[in-house]
Amino acid sequence: MALAAVGSGGAVLAQGSPADSLTTKSGWNQWRGPNRDGVLDGPAWPEHLNADTLTLMWRVENLGPSYAGPVVSGAAVFTAETSESRVEIVRAFDRATGAPLWQSQWEGAMTVPFFAAKNGSWVRSTPTCDGPRLYVAGMRDVLVCLDAASGDVIWNVDFVERFGSPLPAFGFVSSPLVTADHVYVQAGAGFVKLDKRSGDTVWRVLVDDGGMNGSAFSSPTLATLAGRQQLLVQTRTELCGVSPDSGDVLWRRPIKTFRGMNILTPVLFDQRIFTSSYGGRSVLLDLAADESGKLAARQVWDSAVQGYMTSPIVIESCAYLFTRSNRFTCIDLTTGEVKWTSGPTGDEYWSLVAQGKRILALANTGMLRLIEADPEAYRVVDEFEIPDAPSWAHLAVDGDEVIIRGLRSLASFRWR
Repeated sequence: MALAAVGSGGAVLAQGSPADSLTTKSGWNQWRGPNRDGVLDGPAWPEHLNADTLTLMWRVENLGPSYAGPVVSGAAVFTAETSESRVEIVRAFDRATGAPLWQSQWEGAMTVPFFAAKNGSWVRSTPTCDGPRLYVAGMRDVLVCLDAASGDVIWNVDFVERFGSPLPAFGFVSSPLVTADHVYVQAGAGFVKLDKRSGDTVWRVLVDDGGMNGSAFSSPTLATLAGRQQLLVQTRTELCGVSPDSGDVLWRRPIKTFRGMNILTPVLFDQRIFTSSYGGRSVLLDLAADESGKLAARQVWDSAVQGYMTSPIVIESCAYLFTRSNRFTCIDLTTGEVKWTSGPTGDEYWSLVAQGKRILALANTGMLRLIEADPEAYRVVDEFEIPDAPSWAHLAVDGDEVIIRGLRSLASFRWR
């Protein structure tokens, strides 16, 4: 795999943006934000959503297509794309002005199966930035570690080459998780722990057949449940708890789905786990240890509600979820009762970010909605149409900045 960086040592810095400021860890630095749950603290959002409260600061157009969410670290915004069905490009932009800082690229393109062709054959995984380094997944099952200040390649791993695993039919979809000195990814027809400084393999578990049947979609999270720190890993067929140190599978639970479309990231509620699948059901699981100390997942309740691509938001005792039927729904997590379901929205995907009892929802059609998290009714406070739709990448919010990756554009807005 040929890799190249553009600029002085890979970097071209905008005036007023010193290199060291690019390596300061900040808010929205990974999939679903700082806690990988889409929930934020910080300054209160405005009461309404319109051109007066959300102001465009800058927009970059004519980018390659991408489903990868933008991430922010220090003075930079990072995004990934596929260009001319031939190469993958990572770009850094000045957070204040949108001026280009650097770009790095490598050969990497593939075609997804015909029944998924309408979703495109371009980069899908959201990068992760730990401050000094940026970790980017390429479609052909590669992971590239870049210097966040310069774009220089530190290391790269080709999982097909390393493990002899099949090329994933839908590309590398799962977004990497970085904790302490390691990176965790669903790649190489399994779940892999790497040394984040070298890219060396520490362990590999949950190995499957790869290819069409094993290309995992869901992104892992780290949690402490039943007194055990564990990685929550949802493969295409089951939800598992994995020891971050040893790689031991602590427990596993089958998750019914159609064609392995376990896509969303499971979320926590009151030391329990909520997930939902396409072609399956919504379920709340509780972990308990038997007399020998072995963990098992017990079903607390299940519901006929089917999730799809949208990872849910948990506010107080409710999960807010955009479903397979293209509706927004509220589920009481204590009982499994569906509190309400909206009518059809005309959208196929929403990404969700919450603060307090407000939810910001970006639809693939480019409609941005401000929603009141009310378990009694579906309440849309305001709607604001974002130009350059569609947008399949996850919304990013950091402080008073709202960053939106259109299919071929990147824009930064600011709350007023």
